[in-house]
Amino acid sequence: MQLIDKALRFAAEAHEGQYRKGTKTPYITHPVAVGMLLLKHGYSEELVAAGILHDTVEDTDATLEDIETRFGRNVAEVVAGCSEPDKTLSWEERKEHTIELLKTTSNEIRAVACADKLHNISSILDDVEQGGDEVWSRFNRGRDKQEWYYRSLIDSLGSQGPFPLLEELKTAVQTAFSQK
Repeated sequence: MQLIDKALRFAAEAHEGQYRKGTKTPYITHPVAVGMLLLKHGYSEELVAAGILHDTVEDTDATLEDIETRFGRNVAEVVAGCSEPDKTLSWEERKEHTIELLKTTSNEIRAVACADKLHNISSILDDVEQGGDEVWSRFNRGRDKQEWYYRSLIDSLGSQGPFPLLEELKTAVQTAFSQK
């Protein structure tokens, strides 16, 4: 658990002052939830730490070198695999890249990516329950593009076979997009 504690401290510091899109919810709740999903599904301490750290390189000043130095090469490789490589590309180009990458990447990266997307769609579902469909307006690309993305992710994540986290994601996505 030392590695997980260390990842929690590092991520909390790195994401300090950040909030979930369009909310007053501190951002750190997301990486912690991703780590908890991985822990619940019996993944290793290293993978749980990578889940907690999955957005640090993409969304903070932390670098892959920082992650590798503090947490090792395996954790850094998973974080790298979960990070969008070029934020200057359009939303569609970045999402297409992710969809393609997840078809052939390691089981570890697929697990963290799946836990990430599962927590994201679960948060959206909670927000829809509380505030209705205007939640979708928080996103630069609305409900239809989000639906395309999540359904495409399910196909990509499942291209090497099913796993329990993916089944949870399928259920959540079906629930989120069956409501009109």
